[in-house]
Amino acid sequence: METGQRFSKKRQAIYDALFASREHPSAEWVYQTLKPEYPDLSLGTVYRNIKNMVASGDVLCVGTVEGKERYDAHVEPHAHLVCRICGTVVDMEITEAMALQCQVVARENKVELDLNSLHF
Repeated sequence: METGQRFSKKRQAIYDALFASREHPSAEWVYQTLKPEYPDLSLGTVYRNIKNMVASGDVLCVGTVEGKERYDAHVEPHAHLVCRICGTVVDMEITEAMALQCQVVARENKVELDLNSLHF
């Protein structure tokens, strides 16, 4: 994590919880996970730190799933497959063929493509 902010045990714990989870958790999940270890942790602290991590590029916002923003600390280029039924978010490798097809669709529709934030 390279936020450029001064070191904080809580900030590091929030990042570590996000990085350890492949479930693309919400801020509420992070809060509930860390609360037993950090009894003075507030939900506002979790939201504020995640917001700063997203702004610095240390964490990705996957989007809103079942009414909650979901996050990913694995920021290497990859796509996300989101199930509309159960809300599961799964990492998906972006193959060369997939990237080329997306570029064709983007060009045909005159839109800018960001493969770092590709969701299905």
